[in-house]
Amino acid sequence: MKRFYWIANIFLLALILASCSDVRRKTGGVYMPDMAYSRAIETYAQLDSAKFTSDTNARGEGKIFYNARPVPGAMAVGDEMPFPIAKDKVGDTINYIASKQVQNPYPSLDAMQMKEAERLYLVNCGICHGPKLDGMGPLYKGGDGPYKAKPQNLITYVLTPGQMFYSITYGKNAMGSYASQITTKQRWMVIDYIKSKQVAGAATAAAKDSTGTKPAMDSTGTKPK
Repeated sequence: MKRFYWIANIFLLALILASCSDVRRKTGGVYMPDMAYSRAIETYAQLDSAKFTSDTNARGEGKIFYNARPVPGAMAVGDEMPFPIAKDKVGDTINYIASKQVQNPYPSLDAMQMKEAERLYLVNCGICHGPKLDGMGPLYKGGDGPYKAKPQNLITYVLTPGQMFYSITYGKNAMGSYASQITTKQRWMVIDYIKSKQVAGAATAAAKDSTGTKPAMDSTGTKPK
């Protein structure tokens, strides 16, 4: 029995010494190595077809080039429908005129939404067009500010919702695009807020007209004769 213990101890010692050896051994196979050691792919990055596929086209010619970008026209969940009018080429106004036909999909805002629309206007538009929408924002200051060209008075300068959305999305004249600053829905909300102020301004002008003072412009954007 003692001999058995001696043999077992010697075998165990040999096993321990062997396991401490610096001899490199094969680690064995890995189940689904592509899952364990996947390639790092940057979102929306252009992929090298030589590395990521060896497929050929329908005629067996060359390699198909893949990329990680969504197909044209794809929309993320929760996205708003894109504006159907493209930006005009330099010098053209065809699409700007066509944008008159586009209607605001959010024609009526509740009190809370209108408050948010006012906040969005003050943050993004008020610096030029002014808190009162009269074109007297901090950048202009009646001509004393750093921006010498007077911004539009949005109370009297009446455009259709589609034209306003076109201008905010693509920019118009000296105003740049705000598409990267506010979402599609937020742009329509700001337009709703501006329209509400134009209606209120038209009502005030009509009241003044009833007392003998003609308004500068009616609710349709037409100057009185």
